[in-house]
Amino acid sequence: MKIRRFFGKDMREALSQVKAELGSDAVIMSNRKVADGIELVAAYDKEPEAKLFTPKASPQAAAKTPGQKAVPSLSEIIGDDGPDSLKALLEKQHGGNNGVASPAQPNQPMTANAKHANEIASHLDFSEAFIDDVEAQQSSHEPVRQNAFPEHQASSMDDTSVTQSAELAQIKEELASLRDVLQYQVADLMEAKNKRQKPVHQYLITRLTDMGLSNALAKQLISYTPSHYNERDAWVYLLNLLANRINVTGNDILSAQGAVALVGPTGTGKTTTVAKLAARYAQKYGAESVAMITIDTYRIAAYEQLATYGKIIGCTVRKAQTSEELADLLFQLRHKRLVLIDTAGFSQRDSRLIKQIKQFDNGQMPNVKKYLVAQANTQYPALQRIIQAYDDIELSGCIFTKLDECYSLGEVLSAAVEYQLPVSYVTDGQKVPEDIKIAEAKSLVSAAAKLYKKYGLNHTSGNNAIKTA
Repeated sequence: MKIRRFFGKDMREALSQVKAELGSDAVIMSNRKVADGIELVAAYDKEPEAKLFTPKASPQAAAKTPGQKAVPSLSEIIGDDGPDSLKALLEKQHGGNNGVASPAQPNQPMTANAKHANEIASHLDFSEAFIDDVEAQQSSHEPVRQNAFPEHQASSMDDTSVTQSAELAQIKEELASLRDVLQYQVADLMEAKNKRQKPVHQYLITRLTDMGLSNALAKQLISYTPSHYNERDAWVYLLNLLANRINVTGNDILSAQGAVALVGPTGTGKTTTVAKLAARYAQKYGAESVAMITIDTYRIAAYEQLATYGKIIGCTVRKAQTSEELADLLFQLRHKRLVLIDTAGFSQRDSRLIKQIKQFDNGQMPNVKKYLVAQANTQYPALQRIIQAYDDIELSGCIFTKLDECYSLGEVLSAAVEYQLPVSYVTDGQKVPEDIKIAEAKSLVSAAAKLYKKYGLNHTSGNNAIKTA
């Protein structure tokens, strides 16, 4: 006897598989519901004498004995040439269970295996009510399985989503890296092409950037240079062009009247610059015509330092801690020709800087001109951040200090040109009031060219020895 298991999503599919594999004479031994559908166990005797029924069987051979149920074969349930609908099959099965005898072969004895299979199959229930109940259970459990599946695998699905997101981010990062490399290669190819076509221009761009100018400003200046100029004539032309781009205000503070405030980061020399301007103004108009006010309440001895300068100059010095006090002092000193205000120095990232700047715009304050004080040896990115920190206020000009400590002036000149910031004064020492000068564009460019010629600032030079521990 041959026994096989068959699986189907419903009873019809399982019975069709039994019929296709074992034929119509197979005997159903057991059935049970599994996770994916129905499982059937079917048996089939390959020997000729094991055939339970033949088309020529007489009704008397298939008669039931008392207390024994008639076992329908698969051919009776499905039928070799009958309809394949589940309803027809169930009707056949229901009729067999109700005692309707199936045609069988007369005088055909059953083998022991076939009898055993029939005894097992006699206890199986293939009634229409049973199959309806199985299908109802499948339909009721199917949503549960559909809902239980995501819950069971929720963590794995989340892990898969996170993994896919990480992989996608990695792919984007690699693409961005490849794009940067390609842009660099293309830029290198374009630069090589320009060097071949315009070698003088490329050489001058290198000199301008080494002098401290930004690459964008250097290329802009080169674009206005005539192509037929040689290297020397083009260099002189570029320096003159740069000087024409620098906006200077002249002696505007010392020749005007009103209130002037010097703002800027810490350590730029605002207090010393205020003293220099006050001393120059006192020399021109008299000590009684100028006054100094400090609102620097953070630095130790800030007021004492300014008061010492006031005693030397002979002018009035006051201190204000709030915007109201500052407004009152400006009103009291309104008869002075010039009032210089020394502010506290903060980093451009310090929130107190904005609070201090807002003191000049509270509605009660008279018009105060504001000048930015910056060190001439400041790095170009730091200069950009400093100027951007004062975007919300109107700057009348700027003062570059500590020129005597510089090895390059191109950075401050580039920032002044690109941000269209007027340059008023420059300082080059600690002496009061000698070390302050009116800014002149040609003098600044000439000083920058001399510093470049003297120091070069070639940081990648191979002659520089590297000290090791």
